[in-house]
Order: sequence, then structure tokens, then C-alpha cells
Amino acid sequence: MSKIVTAAEAAALVPSGAVLGVDGFVGSVCPEELLLALEARFLETGEPGGLTVIASTGSGDTRGRGLDRLRHDGMIRRLVTSYLNLNRMLQRRLIDNEIEGYLLPLGAIVQLYREIAAGRPGLVTHVGLGTFVDPEHGGGKVNACTVEDYVERVRLKGRDWLFYPSMRLDAGLLRGTTADPDGNITMEREIGTFQGPSFAQAVRNSGGAVLAQVERIAERGSLDPRRVVIPGHLVDRVVVARPGNHPQTFATDYDPVFSGEVRADMSVRRPLPLSVKKVIGRRAAMELRRGDVVNLGVGAPEYVATVAGEEGCGDAFTLTVESGATGGYPAYGLSFGAAINPSSVIDNTYQFDFYDGGGLDITFVGMAELDAAGNVNVSKLKTRIPGIGGFFNVTQGAKRVVFCGQFTAGETDIRAADGRLDIRQDGDPVKFVEAVEQISFNARAGLARGQSILAVTERCVFRIGEDGPMLVEIAPGVDLERDVLARMAFRPRVADGLREMPAVLFRDEPMGLAARLS
Repeated sequence: MSKIVTAAEAAALVPSGAVLGVDGFVGSVCPEELLLALEARFLETGEPGGLTVIASTGSGDTRGRGLDRLRHDGMIRRLVTSYLNLNRMLQRRLIDNEIEGYLLPLGAIVQLYREIAAGRPGLVTHVGLGTFVDPEHGGGKVNACTVEDYVERVRLKGRDWLFYPSMRLDAGLLRGTTADPDGNITMEREIGTFQGPSFAQAVRNSGGAVLAQVERIAERGSLDPRRVVIPGHLVDRVVVARPGNHPQTFATDYDPVFSGEVRADMSVRRPLPLSVKKVIGRRAAMELRRGDVVNLGVGAPEYVATVAGEEGCGDAFTLTVESGATGGYPAYGLSFGAAINPSSVIDNTYQFDFYDGGGLDITFVGMAELDAAGNVNVSKLKTRIPGIGGFFNVTQGAKRVVFCGQFTAGETDIRAADGRLDIRQDGDPVKFVEAVEQISFNARAGLARGQSILAVTERCVFRIGEDGPMLVEIAPGVDLERDVLARMAFRPRVADGLREMPAVLFRDEPMGLAARLS
């Protein structure tokens, strides 16, 4: 019997009160056709309502697509995810205490699918200890209406761990590229396979319905078995998506470079103009060492890879992305997770195993707030709940952590030229605060792990130690008191041998990075 049905028929298999898993990664592999069908059914009938939704990341585009399709009053009771920056409507519902919510590490969620699939009681990991996911700091609860404890702190073999309990999944939405009538699914035009096999197994072994959307159907028996990512026995129904509801990412309908169909010619790239973010990327890139295995976050850290490429030393280290890509150069924006010319792409469950086990040499990540103890917040910003994604996994697993970001927030006019920094208009919001609103990175715990911790901005550099941040470098053209210390809510230590950041960082010319790599 063929498993191919309409989207409406598939959506009818999700009951009210269900625990619904939704696959997806930021702006990619989103089962948009299935989410649209669920939304249409709810708006017409009021069902399914009262859902508990678990999504590794909240896929979306900030304009209502993706997980925001489930935003309607009464549709969701509880949301469990790692990342909400693209789901502004669901963020608002959480901020207004209209639904319960938990933010958990991305790696913990995708690894939890594997535990659910195997019938194990849950995931035991060090990831999240000392942060807001730790029960001693809130247990990952997003708002006041979320009162039930989920994450547990346990002690095994003389060490503290976090325990993320398994949960039953009543239905799961996922997507692939091609399916046959038996439900076998390949993913050749997607940017990766992500946690697809573990996710499908978790839903199947929970007794739930696995609902998949694809863009095309192949004849029974015609698919290369080595390219089948989701075996047919795991899939209950298959829906053929309309082209507009199956873009490769929410930024591009299809780019053959992202699927590995072709390789991009990187030799034709023009250098980016000198900017504040590029200055940050340049100074951060000076922390690279030959042979490093590297992870890059979004925002200012993106420029590390760009700078390395411009300087002709991109092959001196290996870049990795939480999606499972290794090598090449990461894509960003709504295509984050894709990679340009990667050497390999594996399930991201295995990528997080590597991260959590200490495989990363260095990670470059953003920072929204940094406090007097050296703690960092990226997850909760007054009226926004962007979430954490894989931030916990990479910052707790890497040997060296470099936080990257502009010194102040808001509207600025800051220019780099002629070997110096010119601050014409500074931002108003202070990012260096007495105490962060939420602990996304616990500096004391990081130091206890033996990590080297640095914070790089366009105007100065801090090294994080037992006594908090120490100012170790300042940009040429910057006044220490006026432009740095007066713009902080706490008084940091200032190194006796305060150095000037290299003037070449502030010139629109090559900085000689290759010669600086150790």
C-alpha cells in the first residue's frame, strides 16, 4: 500500500494534546507544507490543540513561516526548543506567559532523540551545568508560567551531571528530498541529514506517527539503498510538498553548492570592506593555530572564516558547523547550517558527540552581555528570547573560547581607517554589565575545566580569569577612560602591560595572518 497522502490527511493524524516533534534547523529542512496543513486544520476546527511541541531549533524566517505556524491561541500548551530567534511570534507568546517554555541545549535535544529511540530513561551529560539550564539556576524555564521541573541535577561517579528525561513522542514532522511509495526517503537536495534517523526512530519507537514531506516521488525499488536516510518502515505517511513550501532554506529555493552537487569557485571572492565586525573578526582570527578544529557562531564570529579566506590560510585549520558539516566555509543568515565546499557532512547527533567530548580546539561565539565575573548571556535580552542553539555544547566543549562582539549595542558610527579606530557616535545600551540577566556561559566553571577564555571587541580585548575580566589590549585611537571604562557597569582590572591592538587590523589591507599563525 502506498504511504503517499495529502497534507491535510497527514495533519489529521496529529491528535489534540499530543507531544509533537518538529524537525528543522534554523532556516532549513523545515517541514513547511505539514506545518501549514496543521495550521489550516486548527484554524478551521480548533484541533489539534494543547500540543507539547519539541523542536531541536525553531525553524523560521521571522515573518511567520516555520514553527510560528503553530502560534495560534490554544494550539500549543508547551514548547521545548533550543533556538527561537527566528520565531518572533512564539517568542511573544512566551514573553506574555501564554504558553510554557523550556530552552535546552541543541546538542542535548538531538542526542535525547537517540535515547528515546533506544528506550533509555534519558540523557546524562555535563552540558548545561552552571548555566540557566541547570536546576540551580532555573532549569531552563523560560517564563513564570513554566513551573514544572524538567532537567535534573544528578551525581554519578563522584561528579555532577544534568539528566534530561526521555519523553513520549506522539507524532513527528520531518522532510527529505525524494521518497518512494514505501516511505524510503533520501535527502540529496537538502543541506544535511541532521538528526533525521534518530528523530524518526524516536517517534516510531514511541508508538507515534512519522509524517514526512518531500519534493518528489520515485518508483518503488528505484532508490539507491545507500542514499536512503530514513528507512520506509519508520515512516507512516509521505506528503509531496508544493514547490513554494519546500525551499532548500528560507533564504534560497535551491543552491547546488549547499547540497554538494557542485563546488564553488572561492578564488573569485572579493575582500569585504573594512568594518567594525571585520576588525573583530581579524583580531579574533589571531587566536587561531595551525591544525585547529574550529567552530564559528553567527554575527561577528562569521568574519573569522572570511578573514582567513582573504588571507589565504583557510586550509590551515578545519571549520565545523553544528549541522554536521566539516571543512569548507559556513553559510550564514537563514542558510546557517549549510557549508560551501565541505569535506564531509554527518548527522549532527555525531557532531555534538564530538563537541561534547572535547574535540574542538577553539570556538568563536557571540556575546550579548558580559559581567564582572566573566559570565556571558546570549539567550535572554529583555524583550527577546533568542535562545542558545548549540552555544552550550561548543562553549563547554572547546579548549579555547573566544567571545566576539561590538563593545556597545544600538546605533553607532565607528570607523576603522589609517591604523586606528574612530568612535564618532557610541551605542547607548551597555553590554558589559554588573551581572548578566541569564547565565549562558559560566566563566568560573569554564576556568575549572581548564579553558582559555577571551572576549574580543572592536576597541579592546579582555582575558577572563578567576577575578573576572582583565583588559589586556586597547585599540589605537581609543581613550581608555572615556571609550572603555566609562562605558562599563563595572570596573575591570587593567593589565599592567596594557598593549595596543595591532594597527594593521584597522587598515584596509592584508594583515599577514598566515605569518601570525603558530
